[in-house]
Order: sequence, then C-alpha cells, then structure tokens
Amino acid sequence: MKCKGFLFDLDGTLVDSLPVVERAWSNWAKSRDLDPAVVLDFIHGKQAITSLRHFMPGESEEAIQQQFRLLEKVEAEDTDGISALPGAVQLLERLEALSMPWAIVTSGSVPVARARHAAGELATPEIFITAELVARGKPNPDPYLLGAQRLGLKPEECVVVEDAPAGVLSGLAAGCKVIAVNAPDDTPKLDQVDLVLKSLAVLQVEPVQGDEFLISVVDV
Repeated sequence: MKCKGFLFDLDGTLVDSLPVVERAWSNWAKSRDLDPAVVLDFIHGKQAITSLRHFMPGESEEAIQQQFRLLEKVEAEDTDGISALPGAVQLLERLEALSMPWAIVTSGSVPVARARHAAGELATPEIFITAELVARGKPNPDPYLLGAQRLGLKPEECVVVEDAPAGVLSGLAAGCKVIAVNAPDDTPKLDQVDLVLKSLAVLQVEPVQGDEFLISVVDV
C-alpha cells in the first residue's frame, strides 16, 4: 500500500507493557472486589478514565478522578519489564532516516505514555497524541483524526498501526488505512483492515514519488 504518514498506537504495538498494565489493573480490581479477568478483558486500548467510569457506575466524578490519579501514578512509576516489541525500534529508525511523518497516538495519559515510551527506548516523534488531547478516546475516531491533522495529512493518507480492538475500530472510523499487529482473532471488523501481521519486523518502507511511501511485507 502507499501512504504519506504513520500513526502508531503505543502499548502492545510499539512496546510490550502488558505485564505492567495487568499488574496495575488487577490490583485495582481486587481493591474494589471486582473480578480482575473481567476488568482486563475490558480495558485494553481504552482511556483509563473510560474504564474507571465503566466499573464505577453511580460514583461521583470526584471519586472517579481520585482513582484515576492513583492508578496513573502506579502505571507511570512501574516500568519493570517494559521493552520494545520486535521490529519497532528498527521501523521507527527507518522512518526517521526517510524523514517520513509519523506520530504516536495512545490512550495513555502523558505521564504513563512518556514513561513507557522511554522504557522502550524508541525514537521520539514530533507528534505525540495522548488522552488529554481528545474528548472522546478510542474506539471513537477522534485520536487518529487529530494525529493525521497534526501531521498535516488527510486521514486516508495515513496508516494506523494497532493491536487492540478499540484502536482498530478507531483507525477504521477515522478513514485511515489500518495495519493490525497481534490483534485478537475476534477483533471486530478485522476483515476490513489492510494488513494483519504478527510482527512489525516484516514491514518494509520505501520512498516512491513526491511525498508518498510504499509499505510492503517481506520475509525476515
């Protein structure tokens, strides 16, 4: 496929933060007498505040915000075991070398996203979309629409790279091309994405003409 820019999810796409996420949310679930498995099944790819509102029905916004601040602190301070996923470092370095526009579009807040990005030792994008910048998070299209806008591109000129169902739906709703990496088999609309991959290591990017780039899959 051809495109002019990349929009990457962070957790589960560029960095493996699953152990940290599951530790934090499992402990939170237990503190609220909730089933950790049910909580973990819901949260992936969504803003933390969205998940908290879902699991704290009827509670005040003040109480929800208090839990958000506590959870954010835990997640931002715990980076034990976080690492870049296969192919992520090399792909971002390739985009940098080609001067290809790219951004990170995450459901995480600034403290959490910055901590995990640093732990993964990834190249730093000029555009970093976090939860604070959008009123409606994934699976709504807003995060990826903003990412494309900040890159100065149309949504259809961008490729979204995602692992979570909420993110895949967000990218599709925004009108972007979508590459699903390690997405669950039961991800809604998975048959509508452009590529389904197990690793970023198989992606190859080459300049073609003007400001367009060719994205292809190679054997590694």
